[in-house]
Amino acid sequence: VQLVESGGGLVQPGGSLRLSCAASGFTFSSYGMSWYRQASGKEREMVAYITSGGSRTTYADSGKGRVTISRDNAKNTVYLQMNSLKLEDTAVYYCNVLRGYNYWGQGSQVTVSS
Repeated sequence: VQLVESGGGLVQPGGSLRLSCAASGFTFSSYGMSWYRQASGKEREMVAYITSGGSRTTYADSGKGRVTISRDNAKNTVYLQMNSLKLEDTAVYYCNVLRGYNYWGQGSQVTVSS
């Protein structure tokens, strides 16, 4: 299993970013996918989840209305669109799949700063 995140960077408050996670090594379309984040000095927390077919999504309260998770099963990729970014969204964002074991990507740094 390999998960490779991309799309992070530095953005001003109120800005937007779209993270991507390219998955390989398993049947992507058979598994729900999640995005987590971990801010410095804090525990890792779930941001969003999407079912294997993409029909259902779940969001943490911190991101509701600002964050959208989506997936393209033809491209084995899951996305996280983040709008109206806040300073407190600064964190390393991780892609995750639970396939008997929790698999994680290497993470993508998102920094929200003016």
